Amino acid sequence: MSPLPPLLDERRARTAPSGATAPDLPGGYDDALDDAELRTARAALLQGRRQAARSLLLHTGDDWDRRGHRLTALAREPYAAAWAWDWLQAEPGSPDAAALLALARVQRALRGRENPERAREACERAAALAPADPTPWLGLLRLARIVGPEREVLDVFAEVRRRHPEHHHAHHLLVARLAERPSGGRYESHEVYDLAELAAAEAPADSPLAVLPVVALAERYRVLAATGLAPADPTASAHWSGPRARRILRAGFDWWLEWEQDEHPRRHIDLNHLAFALSCAGRPAEAAVLFRRIGAHATRAPWSYPHRDPRAAFRAARASAFLTNP
Repeated sequence: MSPLPPLLDERRARTAPSGATAPDLPGGYDDALDDAELRTARAALLQGRRQAARSLLLHTGDDWDRRGHRLTALAREPYAAAWAWDWLQAEPGSPDAAALLALARVQRALRGRENPERAREACERAAALAPADPTPWLGLLRLARIVGPEREVLDVFAEVRRRHPEHHHAHHLLVARLAERPSGGRYESHEVYDLAELAAAEAPADSPLAVLPVVALAERYRVLAATGLAPADPTASAHWSGPRARRILRAGFDWWLEWEQDEHPRRHIDLNHLAFALSCAGRPAEAAVLFRRIGAHATRAPWSYPHRDPRAAFRAARASAFLTNP
């Protein structure tokens, strides 16, 4: 990827955090998405049995997107930090235990229950145990995306990308943060679109980063709506109807139709972004196809943008799409 554009302003818009699937809601969202092995390991961990998680991470190997997805989901469990600490005491050199502890402490820091510096130190220790693994750096990026200056975000992202150039979660986090830069030009000329389209163009043909420009559209809408520059009802906004937006949506949907690899661990996050954007753009036929593929795997973001009830927004958009295209 070419160098990022120079910083315009490190002031951040006062908007809700984004860039990742939200924590579980009763009867609703599940960070595991459709990963049955992850759900099994998580259930065992809830009972204080770590062998299933140990085996899961061992067999995940260097599938970095899947490893990041699984560790992030496990780390969101309330007692994950305590479990990981016990595991690390039993196996002091375990990169998996160290990574889980690091991401769990990041999660606690983001909830205001942990000193961010302690979380950073845990990530650094995990990174030292597994220099090739981008996952501890993903933890640092999640932390920097919320509490760090933009320079830190860019530097940490570069470390993730050095280890895995197409890291899905890291690109989503970067786009979410850069979308908060104040616009310095025309409505459709925000640099987050340039970055996302460049990343999509430079990624391999089968990479889900092809959908990153759609994610950038959603994140930029979040910022505009939260700051009063776009309607709170996304379907009432002209944000989705400009020439660039139409091109991005067409390219994203066309790529998805031809994508033959339907096994990416975070693919439902992309599907939800596509369905959201197409629903907002008044394209129910295409949205209906995506809703059928999403099934029960709704994600809180972007349906919560800007400050909506995500379950109600998802159901309303799906009902509208199916009413038009039964």
